[in-house]
Amino acid sequence: MKKSTSTIGSLVHAINIIDIVTKSEFPLKFSEIQELSGISKSNLYKYINTLLHMDLLYRDKQGHIMLGYKFLEYGNAAMKNNDIVTKLTSYFKEISNLTNMSTSLTVWLNDTPVITNIWNTNYGLNIGAQIGTKLPLLSAGGKMFAAYASNDEIRQWILNEQKKYPDLDIEAFQQELEQIRQKQIAFANEPLVNHVSSWSFPILNYKNELIAAVAIIGFTDEVPKDSSSSLVQQVLQLGQEMSSIYGYKA
Repeated sequence: MKKSTSTIGSLVHAINIIDIVTKSEFPLKFSEIQELSGISKSNLYKYINTLLHMDLLYRDKQGHIMLGYKFLEYGNAAMKNNDIVTKLTSYFKEISNLTNMSTSLTVWLNDTPVITNIWNTNYGLNIGAQIGTKLPLLSAGGKMFAAYASNDEIRQWILNEQKKYPDLDIEAFQQELEQIRQKQIAFANEPLVNHVSSWSFPILNYKNELIAAVAIIGFTDEVPKDSSSSLVQQVLQLGQEMSSIYGYKA
């Protein structure tokens, strides 16, 4: 790691030690941490003793070092403050004002993607959905969940949804999902209402996993058709900022 005049070196080393312990599948011995960190034994002894004293690390009777209970406190506090709407409301409002379209937030609930929030800018537009609506596969938000399918439950949902579209070209659809993963944008003529289209982007975490899908919905002739649109690029930039709050790095 490059040195910086705006960072505290000792703090960087301490956090690096915590990262090493966190990423290990098993508790580590002092010598193993020393080898992985490259810190001198005398300095590492001071770092580890300090972290043990602060309950950030724990050492058992065999001398194995693991994360301390403090991280349980931090984790619980983080979960309490992890409400997407609370954290990102300002972004949703900015997107709606920027696009002059309605914006929806969809998360995975039970066994399907469900709209949990809607911000309406164009009040004359019937988007064909309301809070609690289950998204179909071929909606922009539905495609986003299909593109980032990460477990068997979501994959089963995709298979069940595909049965509703007997004429769906599965190979072409898989290619579309690959493009969505690459460009982080999905487009759709909404299956819920005629003359309405949407586009969606993901909110991702530090593991590149989908937390939620944001969809922007408007009249078909006003909705961008591809990612080259300057409006799309502005919204995608906001989307990247939203994901960065959850540790995502492009």
